[in-house]
Amino acid sequence: MNEQLQMLVALQDLDLMIREAKDPERANREEELGFPLDGVVKLERTRERLAKQLDERLLQMYERMSRRYARVVVPVEGSVCLGCFMGLPTAASHRRTSGTTVDNCENCGRILYRL
Repeated sequence: MNEQLQMLVALQDLDLMIREAKDPERANREEELGFPLDGVVKLERTRERLAKQLDERLLQMYERMSRRYARVVVPVEGSVCLGCFMGLPTAASHRRTSGTTVDNCENCGRILYRL
């Protein structure tokens, strides 16, 4: 997996943690269990720093798609997108992502990475 994809996966993880921490119902439940949620500001600062390191077009694509999907960057298992669980075309499933481009699912449009 190239560096840009690794940063996208990390950005997605940060977004999910921030979203969960800001959800009032979930936050109350976490605090009742003894897990204080006072690190949201640090998560947001880390997200900003990471976003500045990403290619601008890739970040814009991610931001646009994150309004539609909770998980934008998803793995491919075999020849199946684990975002929509649809099979990828044969040509796309054997293609490897180069260091400068990313693959998208032809069905749902999510950004794909191969393990």
